[in-house]
Amino acid sequence: MEKVFDSNDFPARDALSAWAEATADAVMPTSFKLIGTDVFQGWVSTMPLGAVQVSAMAYSSYLTRRTTKLIRASDPEILAFGVTSSGPHVIEQNRNRAAVRPGDLLLFESSRPFETYADGGCILMQFPRTLFPLAPRHINQLICRPLPGDQGMGRLLTGFLTHLAEDSTSYTPHDAVRLGTVGLDLVTATLAHIMEREGDIPSDARQRVLYMRITSFIERHLGDTALTAGEIAGAHHISVRSLHRLFQQHGVTVRSWVRSQRLERCRRDLADPLKRHMPIQAIAARWGFPHPADFTRAFRALHGITPSDYRNQVHHHGTQAGTQS
Repeated sequence: MEKVFDSNDFPARDALSAWAEATADAVMPTSFKLIGTDVFQGWVSTMPLGAVQVSAMAYSSYLTRRTTKLIRASDPEILAFGVTSSGPHVIEQNRNRAAVRPGDLLLFESSRPFETYADGGCILMQFPRTLFPLAPRHINQLICRPLPGDQGMGRLLTGFLTHLAEDSTSYTPHDAVRLGTVGLDLVTATLAHIMEREGDIPSDARQRVLYMRITSFIERHLGDTALTAGEIAGAHHISVRSLHRLFQQHGVTVRSWVRSQRLERCRRDLADPLKRHMPIQAIAARWGFPHPADFTRAFRALHGITPSDYRNQVHHHGTQAGTQS
């Protein structure tokens, strides 16, 4: 994420107009009016992902309008899909009025007028409407309607957007495009599931979403030492052969992916100062390594250092210990 606006960088009298200019460039042109305050406070950061863009933002209370005049002057012809991170939001568009709570998802578009009351923050993903594979007549049914972000595909999408907003990783242009594709796949799958039109999802997008569903399932069950390929496949109504083939398409085996995730969770706990007094064997068992010797051997093979030495280096020197692959 790159911060493109921070009200602290402007005199109080100029902050709102500077915000309007920044969000016009980052999202779409709209007009703003403060509610209950004379001083605007807020920030916005963006991450371009090919034709897709993710923006994270926070703001004090305001009314915003996108009028027919603004649309005629500039219309990027985008769909925007957001998750509310905090505060109350109310939006009217397409003859619908939605009161959105934190955690709710919402779809709206740039080509129709809308009015919003907002106070808090959100994460927004926007993309050209022409890229979206579902028919406009179906999408129009869901514009400006609160959608659940805490269950099923909505939870996957919320987790994806939240991770991007909090991530400090620098991605290559190729990685960014791939992330944009993943985000678009998740939006497609979420809306198709709500409309019960999963059959309209392109087959390649279905496969990518299935992979994300499965890896998310595995991450939630890493501590289960009895987790097997059969259990994973059964939970997703596919054969074990199909499961292995899916992971092979991503250049890994099921077993190696599970093992790498378990080792990474252990490494994070070893580096966490709040867990520095937790026994190493307890950390290992927590993430699916019931036998301490097996964990030590696997950790050392991956990082070139024992778990205890890694923990000592991190906490005694205040740095992430150097690792080897």
